[in-house]
Amino acid sequence: MGILNINDDSFYAGSRLANSESAIASAEKMINDGATIIDVGGYSSRPGADNIPIETEIERISPVIRDINKRFPDVLISIDTFRSEVAKEAIKNGAHIINDISGGGIDSKIYTVAAENNCPYILMHMRGTPQNMVDQSNYKNLFKEVFLELSEKIANAKAAGINDIIIDPGFGFSKTIDQNFELLQHLKSFAIFDRPLLIGISRKSMIYKTLQTTAEESLNGTTVLNTIALMNGAKILRVHDVKEAVEAVKLVSKELY
Repeated sequence: MGILNINDDSFYAGSRLANSESAIASAEKMINDGATIIDVGGYSSRPGADNIPIETEIERISPVIRDINKRFPDVLISIDTFRSEVAKEAIKNGAHIINDISGGGIDSKIYTVAAENNCPYILMHMRGTPQNMVDQSNYKNLFKEVFLELSEKIANAKAAGINDIIIDPGFGFSKTIDQNFELLQHLKSFAIFDRPLLIGISRKSMIYKTLQTTAEESLNGTTVLNTIALMNGAKILRVHDVKEAVEAVKLVSKELY
């Protein structure tokens, strides 16, 4: 899954795309590099990001989704949003998947949008909002609470009529760096949900702060952690750098006969 951020505020400068033309060029490169899903987002979810109006988010993502759908009809498009109105408009414009960082915790109507359109739904674990999530990492038992909260949201999504649910542990969302690595070390435990597992750790602070570097210098660290994730059950990698992720998938999945 290639990341396409239609904003000027994402934590990684290399992913910020200010207009439709640059977004389409970036999407084309990722597709040529092997992406099978393009994840389009118009709302920056970095810690402390501005809470932009719904209308602005729709204006950013709609023309890009239409253009990708028209030019690359065989590629799946996911809409990265937690707002039901944005998800609804994205699907009208050609999106196939809803990728909700809040797992329905901010706008539960998004469950209905996914169900009514028979959309696969990516349900991520997060507490709070992008504006306050850094203050929501006080867990007494990280695994017990993350698993319980995911279980409750999966149950709510199923009750709403969603058939295809993909889960995301939410690396970097309402979790400290140490908590992120704790989740990564026990990634196999998420198999208990019997759902495809999406991992989004590309160039995040758990990498560059641990290595005392920057997001721009975190490609190698990203590949290392993506490889660990693949070896422990990850089925989808959400990344900025598709070529390197595809190579990791090919090497990890190589079978010897």
